[in-house]
Amino acid sequence: MNLPAPDEKTASLKTLTTVIYALYALSLFMGLTAIVAIVLNYIKREEVQGTWLESHFTWQIRTFWWGVLWTVLGAITWIILIGWVILGVAFVWFIYRIAKGWLNLNDNKPMPL
Repeated sequence: MNLPAPDEKTASLKTLTTVIYALYALSLFMGLTAIVAIVLNYIKREEVQGTWLESHFTWQIRTFWWGVLWTVLGAITWIILIGWVILGVAFVWFIYRIAKGWLNLNDNKPMPL
């Protein structure tokens, strides 16, 4: 069995990381894509261990789970109006996290954790 060269493997994992960022971005319009993205994060997490891409996977996973928490909190409290603020801030925060991660990925930089 031929294993890919380290540069090929890194390029392939970088492409996968890009696809996962795209899935998270699409989840702003179709929430189901975030589920696909988080499943991919967990399935492929072992393959990125020890590389600079590992920080992107951790960033993506944290973005997903914190996003879920703030969305649920906002949904629960929307009736008392504070939920609208929570949902709005969570929405902007989510966009920021995806944009910052994607830009760092494009520049071949790890994410600060």
